[in-house]
Amino acid sequence: MHIGNLRTALLNYLYALSAKKTTGEDFTFVLRMDDTDTERSKPEYEQAVYEDMRWLGIPWDRLEHQSKRLDRYNRVLEDFKRRGLVYACYETAEELEYKRRRQRARGLPPVYDRAGLKLTAEDRAKLESDGRRPHYRFKLEHREVSWDDMVRGHCSYNGAHLSDPIVVREDGTFPYMLPSAIDDADFAVTHVIRGEDHVTNTAVQIQMFEALDAKPPVFGHPPLLTGREGKLSKRLGSLSSRELREQGVEPMTIACLLARLGTSDPVVVCHGWEELAGHFDLTRFGRAQPHFDTGDLFKLNPRVVRSMPLDAVNARLRERGEKEIAADFWTAVSPNIDKIADIAEWEKICYTDESFELDGDDRAFCRRAAELLPSGGFDETTFQAWTAVVKEKTGRKGRDLFHPIRLALTGREQGPELKALLPVLGREKTIARLQG
Repeated sequence: MHIGNLRTALLNYLYALSAKKTTGEDFTFVLRMDDTDTERSKPEYEQAVYEDMRWLGIPWDRLEHQSKRLDRYNRVLEDFKRRGLVYACYETAEELEYKRRRQRARGLPPVYDRAGLKLTAEDRAKLESDGRRPHYRFKLEHREVSWDDMVRGHCSYNGAHLSDPIVVREDGTFPYMLPSAIDDADFAVTHVIRGEDHVTNTAVQIQMFEALDAKPPVFGHPPLLTGREGKLSKRLGSLSSRELREQGVEPMTIACLLARLGTSDPVVVCHGWEELAGHFDLTRFGRAQPHFDTGDLFKLNPRVVRSMPLDAVNARLRERGEKEIAADFWTAVSPNIDKIADIAEWEKICYTDESFELDGDDRAFCRRAAELLPSGGFDETTFQAWTAVVKEKTGRKGRDLFHPIRLALTGREQGPELKALLPVLGREKTIARLQG
């Protein structure tokens, strides 16, 4: 799933959770596969959606496949034909594009001219004998259609300003518009959250719901994401959860950012969907298109990772096929972890017999410091008491004191606080590394 689809999925899921909290009603989250286009719908694509949803931690209550409901769609189509709600058209894609270009050149909106309605039975028979196959359009009523949008407020569109939508292609397959309306009606869907590029589709589908004698859902159309230059670049728009996962971005990092992107509220770091839903309010989304930058994800990810409870960290490690870590180790190293994969480096530092090179003066100093270690076990008070004695006995202070000790113990210029790391290393390893 790319970042736009991820956002749509999580906004719907968060809305269902938050609405359940505020109303006490159970909301069902429906995952629907729009797979009527057999060429573009592959089993591997479907499996990737399941994998992405599971990785994000978004469960679905109901799974539907449009490919299994074709009989239902065809029954509705035949009913609409009998009622005069759809009509046959025979223009090719090239002919339709020519019409649109002419309309634009004359300063007119590119709305279909309903030429198909003017065809006689003889005209249609002639076109079909010439090898033309019909596609079908839903005949919109030329009147105002209004709804109260959860994001955009009151919306109103006149059907006269919209093209009659194609509901069946020449090859007999169904595009998005009619099947999704039939599904929403049949499944008693109450709320639909989708991008603002679907606003005119909503005006069209409301008339379809009326033709189906069904109540339209409540709609919400958040603004689309943009990049720094305005339009969301193809690279960012196609960025997938798999790529983000491979770069170490946590699911809740994505969720926490996208749940607030488009509002004026600061990002809140949460570690579960229920917690995040408690901060979610769809009415807080504005009309302006928010900027999405992967840099914001990578800045947020350390905040999310470092504040993860130990059980969540160990769950993530198990998923990666790695061993669990201890509480004292996580307490010590977490402030220096940007992504879960970083844990392995500090495990190697803390739990192997590796030693680190120092120059002559610093090595002599560290050997003297080893002699001054207090007896007994180590805790978080040990380091301060020990280094106070080292300062007194050697005359070293500040960087001259702490830097060689850090290099001797970790081999790194920077890292976790040594007062927390010392108990993890333990007495034997600490002495061995100081002595070199």
